[in-house]
Amino acid sequence: MSSPFRLQLTKTLRGMATPQATHYENWSKEDLIARILQLEGEKEPPRVASTSMDLPRNSINKPWRTFRFSSYPRRKIALKICYSGWAYNGLAIQMDATPLPTVEGMLFDALAKARLVDPDAGMEGCGWERCGRTDRGVSAGGQVVSLWVRSALENVTTHHSPVVNSSPEDPITEATDWDAFPNLDDGDFGSLDDMDIPARPKVFGKSEHSYTLILNRILPPTIRILAWSPVAPEFSSRFACLSRHYKYFFDPNGLDVSLMSDAASILVGLHDFRNFCKIDPSKQLTQYRRRILRADISPVPGSTSNMYVLDLIGSAFLYHMVRHIMAVLFLVGAGLEPPGVVRALLNVEVGAEGDPSLPVIDTRPEYQMADALPLMLYACHYTPGDVEWQTEDEVTDGLAGLYHQLQTLLARSQMYSTLNSVFLDAAAVHHSAPTSQFPLTVTGFVPDGKTPMNVPLGGAEFHRTAKFVPLLQRTRGEHFEVANERWRTGKGARRDERRRTVEDSIESNP
Repeated sequence: MSSPFRLQLTKTLRGMATPQATHYENWSKEDLIARILQLEGEKEPPRVASTSMDLPRNSINKPWRTFRFSSYPRRKIALKICYSGWAYNGLAIQMDATPLPTVEGMLFDALAKARLVDPDAGMEGCGWERCGRTDRGVSAGGQVVSLWVRSALENVTTHHSPVVNSSPEDPITEATDWDAFPNLDDGDFGSLDDMDIPARPKVFGKSEHSYTLILNRILPPTIRILAWSPVAPEFSSRFACLSRHYKYFFDPNGLDVSLMSDAASILVGLHDFRNFCKIDPSKQLTQYRRRILRADISPVPGSTSNMYVLDLIGSAFLYHMVRHIMAVLFLVGAGLEPPGVVRALLNVEVGAEGDPSLPVIDTRPEYQMADALPLMLYACHYTPGDVEWQTEDEVTDGLAGLYHQLQTLLARSQMYSTLNSVFLDAAAVHHSAPTSQFPLTVTGFVPDGKTPMNVPLGGAEFHRTAKFVPLLQRTRGEHFEVANERWRTGKGARRDERRRTVEDSIESNP
């Protein structure tokens, strides 16, 4: 603040009447600002932020003091969460600034605000792990995070070591935490009847913190804690997961769903999915075999908009694997590719798919993956006994808490859908609907290389092109071994050199 402004502020404050003798509506903007600054200068020292769960009402007037996390017992728990992916810049917290907040950033801030984790210790300090990582725009109905939190009970484990992510070199479970759509598994987020809700643990009449209530009061409506579970100190939400379940929703208009179902069924089993993912040399991945347990397409139950969904369950997934699979299924549904193209893309070496007549496709053809919006990490499955989901709910003004909140969100989104439908009806008075080109099996349209086509990408997005080149005839990317070696001798070597420089500097300046 400049000196002239300070002088003017002092004069203004001295000339003011007391609030009791003054009508604020007659004050100028400058006088109001000066008054606010004066009042802020008279405020009492800040006090510890708390939730109503943690501090008694008579503690509100107590002076501020340092909160020592080491004075409280801790326990390891798992949190089951759902979130609207379109509102966030992905799940994982980022080193650099992002256009939108991340889900983990919002969740960790809520935990810190509730004094459940130590913000100074960071995510490593609480042994943070997530079952699977989702990209920007991708939602979750049953994401699972495990971590150590403050406990209200005295008979729980009070110490821990950060979890070491060491899994056996198993080709099926390797690299399950990719930058995009990690592992997803099967479970029922929407079905409350399937949720096991045992009584809250009590010791000597004292209850554990109501983790779901505390966090849901702080988090935005687009992130909800569905349940929490006590877990063993060695539990890992990532490596203990048995299977992961993706759902990809789509509008069947212009698509031959029966052909898409035929193509999806080929995915079931153990296959090499290098042609259905993005190759990331920084991961140095050499094994692309994954086991798919279920891949089927069906109408969305109760949907009023005739939506369909792909249910894809597997033990592990590769980087962007689901979105690449959907891109190929959309081409099949449009009639631009036969269902058999899926088996050809899985045939990465002679006889890999049991048919020696299939072409060998050992590197991925260039094609655009499907849109992120309709994708959901639906659920994560664990061995019975590893997790025992429980929750607390509250009733306010006669309305149930979490269920009512999500029900309200649904009702509001349905209202938007109704309004958009009316807009379309209004436009139909003056504009005619475009002629459908797809599916080719129904319309009989033959691509001529001149007529533009809107090739579906999901999420009401399209790739507009006039000339369609079959997948097996397209330019292919480089082999993963070549990409790995180039990165290892380039960016990887430079990264290792920087790391060594930092380590040497630390050793020389202890």
